[in-house]
Amino acid sequence: MEKFELHILGCGSALPTTRHFATSQVVNLREKLFMVDCGEGAQMQLRRSRLKFSRLGQVFISHLHGDHCFGLIGLISTFGLLGRTADLHIHSPRGLEELMAPQLAFFCKGLPFEVRFHAFDTTAPALIYDDRSVSVTTIPLRHRVPCCGFLFEEKKQADHIVREMIDFYRIPVCEIGRIKNGGGFTTPEGEQIPHARLTRPADEPRRYAYCSDTAYLPRLTEQVRGVDLLFHEATFLNADEARAKETFHTTAAGAARIARDAGVKQLMIGHFSARYDDEREALAEARAIFPATILAEENRGISIHKYSDNEIL
Repeated sequence: MEKFELHILGCGSALPTTRHFATSQVVNLREKLFMVDCGEGAQMQLRRSRLKFSRLGQVFISHLHGDHCFGLIGLISTFGLLGRTADLHIHSPRGLEELMAPQLAFFCKGLPFEVRFHAFDTTAPALIYDDRSVSVTTIPLRHRVPCCGFLFEEKKQADHIVREMIDFYRIPVCEIGRIKNGGGFTTPEGEQIPHARLTRPADEPRRYAYCSDTAYLPRLTEQVRGVDLLFHEATFLNADEARAKETFHTTAAGAARIARDAGVKQLMIGHFSARYDDEREALAEARAIFPATILAEENRGISIHKYSDNEIL
């Protein structure tokens, strides 16, 4: 199975603490790195996670609150010092390019690469990135400013050709690609060998959903239904539900209800408020509703599988 991993760089909320970095994470899909939000310290955490800077090509910013984007200028500056030449693409709600233009002009003059901004609408789901490996679609959320989450959907791979069949039928190398993509094989004697005999099916594509800052939003269940891993903010405990509603955030129990009702395979909660000293309370509240819940933790990596028995790296 091809690599599909999630790496947590930071899982805190707006107020800094000594225990958590601001929100940021990296999706590693077949050695392509996609950053999701970029709070302060993201580049330091990227180093600690031993992820290669050069493989990061796309950054997705959920909304324009500082704890989700203050790390961008430092990251871009470091890329310049490292001699990066490949373009860096930043996807965000409208307004980020205007906010960053004077910073880039002052701190990052003469970059050897282009920073390309791609603004997206936050009112309806939209495909904002697509390549041979993955597609990324926005998940509209409800927060104090325009905000979206992101749905990463792995593309289906070609079927696996069985090595013994290659040897038995003496299939030439030039035919292998065609067979993997659905073709059969005709022997020199004219015998038709069907595709199903020569191959085994490719692994089922996997899906990861990231739900950033949002009020409790039951309609999310339709867009994240059945995903293999859901990250959902859980800023507050049930005892502070009134504060959660006031600030357009979700409780751990609310995140768990979304996961349960959407039939996801596993839930990870994060974006923890600085008012709590121990996130295990949030974990207990969530697990009472959705047992397959885990905590986000700095420098934690998880391999996204098709089943619920996710392997912790």
